[in-house]
Amino acid sequence: MGRGAYALARVAVVVRAPAGWLWWPGLLAAGIGALVPGLTGRTAGLVAGAALFVGAALVVFMARRGRYAALARDASRAGKSVILQDRSVTLRIWRRAHRWWLLLAFLAAVASSGVLPAAGGLLMAGAALGLWGKARWLGRWEREHEALLWVRTESARRGGAAGKEVRGYVLTGTAAGDARSGGARAGATRGRAGGTRAGR
Repeated sequence: MGRGAYALARVAVVVRAPAGWLWWPGLLAAGIGALVPGLTGRTAGLVAGAALFVGAALVVFMARRGRYAALARDASRAGKSVILQDRSVTLRIWRRAHRWWLLLAFLAAVASSGVLPAAGGLLMAGAALGLWGKARWLGRWEREHEALLWVRTESARRGGAAGKEVRGYVLTGTAAGDARSGGARAGATRGRAGGTRAGR
């Protein structure tokens, strides 16, 4: 993983980051779409949306699980010089990098209701559910192995927590960082500079 100081983000937090920004806009788009008759009618749109919701949740949950598992299995221990990025910082960076894509996805979901009412919004919400499920799956791995999984921030920023740029994960003890297992919020963050040293 290289020497010297570098920043790490929790793998579960990176996976979980898009979920809230897909869930609530997705439900809003579905609600707006349910008010539109559409070309196929509301009933057909809701039935198709329910199928898309379930399908998206399953596909997103299962996607690349083998790579996540392999990276976790081969993870190395973090040195004391690495900086652990706060959960809020990871979320903020992701939101800034993807805000226009999120807006376009929301507008596309609303517009799709002209054909299939509510279907596009339910697709977004299903993807969010799959991400939450995958983050919880990672959390179970962390609890079973009594360790937390981290990824270098520059690698995760370019291709996600299991992208091609990711060469390996890093392990710390369960007391590190400021998020619970699975990437959920765990009270106030540590450190004023957006991170803590792994050795603390």
